[in-house]
Amino acid sequence: MALIDKENFHEISKMKNNVHNDVEATYTSFISNEKRYFQIDTYGAYNRQNKGIASQSIQFDRETAKFLCELLKKHLIFKHHFEFLYNEGD
Repeated sequence: MALIDKENFHEISKMKNNVHNDVEATYTSFISNEKRYFQIDTYGAYNRQNKGIASQSIQFDRETAKFLCELLKKHLIFKHHFEFLYNEGD
């Protein structure tokens, strides 16, 4: 279980990266101490012994969520892809 803070969230370079197996995941949004949070829970592999119990929870406050959105735009969504989507009906 972890609350990710924008100030402690940094890029690193790895020599080896692997794509992980699909897992079930859920999300929720909640307010605590007058501050809104977004939480993602993952439930591990499908053959996991303790089914239905979250194996990881990651929480983001509003500022860190905005920062994460910018990173996702930068690394996963390309400008030409958006232009294609928006010009598709022309």
